[in-house]
Amino acid sequence: MDLGNVARSTGAEWIGQPFHEPLRPRSRPMIPAKDDFYEPPAGFEHARPGTVLRSRDVELAFLGVIPQKFTATQLLYRTTDLNGEAQATVTTVVVPSERTSDGPLPIVSYQCAIDAVAGRCFPSYALRRGAKALGSFAQFEFLLVAAALAEGWAVSVPDHEGTSGMWGAPHEPGYHVLDGVRAALNHGPLGLSPDAPVGLWGYSGGGLASAWAAEVQDAYAPELNVVGAVLGSPVGDLGHTFRRLNGSIYAGLPALVVAALTHIYPDLHRVIQEHATEDGKVMLARIEKMTTAHAMISLVGRDMAHMIDRPLEEILLSPEVQHVFDSIKLGTAAPKVPLLIVQAVHDRIISVDDIDALTETYTSGGASVTYHRDMLSEHLLLHPMSAPMTLRWLRDRFAGRPLRTHISRTKWPTLLNPSTYRGMLTLGKITAKVMLGRRVERQPLSRFDQ
Repeated sequence: MDLGNVARSTGAEWIGQPFHEPLRPRSRPMIPAKDDFYEPPAGFEHARPGTVLRSRDVELAFLGVIPQKFTATQLLYRTTDLNGEAQATVTTVVVPSERTSDGPLPIVSYQCAIDAVAGRCFPSYALRRGAKALGSFAQFEFLLVAAALAEGWAVSVPDHEGTSGMWGAPHEPGYHVLDGVRAALNHGPLGLSPDAPVGLWGYSGGGLASAWAAEVQDAYAPELNVVGAVLGSPVGDLGHTFRRLNGSIYAGLPALVVAALTHIYPDLHRVIQEHATEDGKVMLARIEKMTTAHAMISLVGRDMAHMIDRPLEEILLSPEVQHVFDSIKLGTAAPKVPLLIVQAVHDRIISVDDIDALTETYTSGGASVTYHRDMLSEHLLLHPMSAPMTLRWLRDRFAGRPLRTHISRTKWPTLLNPSTYRGMLTLGKITAKVMLGRRVERQPLSRFDQ
């Protein structure tokens, strides 16, 4: 099915006018499952993907408690699910108060590592003032959202797992990301241009969502001016990752994926119901309500082999499970947009071999790839340490500077690069302002990373 055609010919446009809810200072946010804002209006399925269905202004706060000196706009918008059916989800958009360029303002879609089913981990909730989302990665990634704002760019932070937390679903996150950008460009009060250059950025689970967006963009949203995508440790092969992490200190991550995928694949749900022990079923039900960090702490060292009544390898090799692993693997298409892929060689969560293979798939398909294969960093450290390089690369794409193509090699480690620390100094200043609740002014990291 050509989802690009589906997106452009969904029938009559939704004729309703989006209702806007003005800022309600100090209002405590409700979790998405209890917040009517997330419910799309009747007839929304007739709207074009990217149509804004509802909007509101909200306060953001670091860790939910340190209010920031700007207002964000949240957009409920029409998008598409895995099967091409209409769906709605939310993006949180922040536009810098100062605009220094005469041309269209660039916009970055920043994909958080949601890595959970629970609505408390959705950025639209976790980033808000008063949010109770202890253990949500999005609350810490807000610092990188602030760094993008300091570059003078608008930022869209979509709930790329949808309103049901479909962590691990293929293709669908890409539709949500791209429609979030469409929604931001369509929302007149934000003042963004349809011709605005668009950059994609995410790490780990956010890198996976960004990769899906890059893979489907040419067919699904070719009108968007996407000039580059940064895929930080983008998982690549969730099946291999399951085997790698099961029974380890990171066992909560594959367990979260299994819990989500049972809602996507009926045959997998049937396998779980037939072969999981009662303790296993209780665990999967409980984990759906946990934040990412809570699940990781709770399931340290847990082995799925002890939660089923058959040998684990027998279950993993069953046709039902193999179908899931095959369908959720990246590499279905070579992206048309330039890519920066960032991966640590000694990453204990995401195998560098999987990202090597993904990079080779992309380059052999004609994609323009710059691959930073870092020799010293590990998974968690590389994300912030690679931020100066990432922001410089995005700035070059927004400026239309020449791009070297098909670069795939191990590079000088970020930890040994002086420009990293010059950029980190600026990132530290931005972090201090965020933590003190002071206004984040235009202060590009990339100018220090030359």
